[in-house]
Amino acid sequence: MDAITIILFAVGLAMDAFAVSIANGMNTPNNQRRKVALLTAGFFGGFQMIMPAIGWLIGRSLQSIIMAVDHWIAFGLLVFIGAKMIYDSTKKEHNQKASDLKLYTLLVLAVATSIDALMAGLSLAFLQTSILMPIAVIGTVTFGLSFIGVYFGYNLGRFFGNRIKIAGGVVLILIGLRILLEHLLT
Repeated sequence: MDAITIILFAVGLAMDAFAVSIANGMNTPNNQRRKVALLTAGFFGGFQMIMPAIGWLIGRSLQSIIMAVDHWIAFGLLVFIGAKMIYDSTKKEHNQKASDLKLYTLLVLAVATSIDALMAGLSLAFLQTSILMPIAVIGTVTFGLSFIGVYFGYNLGRFFGNRIKIAGGVVLILIGLRILLEHLLT
């Protein structure tokens, strides 16, 4: 696999993480932007790096089992988090603190957005491609886009106020639907 292909592959895998990072940024107080951006980018970049490695190691042996449920898992996690964002945005209390971005929430989002990367790792194993360069590029690209996404989302949230949090929740639900439909219709 050549360098350009690896970079395009990484950007494609990072798009869901970028969109979710924007949603995280919409809910981020000004004094917590850097912390949230680093945590989000670290979790997303790390999982986008780990999951292809796991997929590569698993190889063909479990491909049919994982492919049968991966889209349902991603769909369920993203819809749950998106619905929670929408619900939270309608509450009277809008003073969110940095602690509102819980580590388990980041963990759930990181897993949900990296399930496709697990499958990508499986495909790399079938192509008998070395895994080290692709996972390094995938992790780096996802880290960078996620970091930028939080700042971009923060600015959207500042401009549009609480309504953008509803939009962020809807975006997460739509990403979950897209993942589900892509797998069901192919």
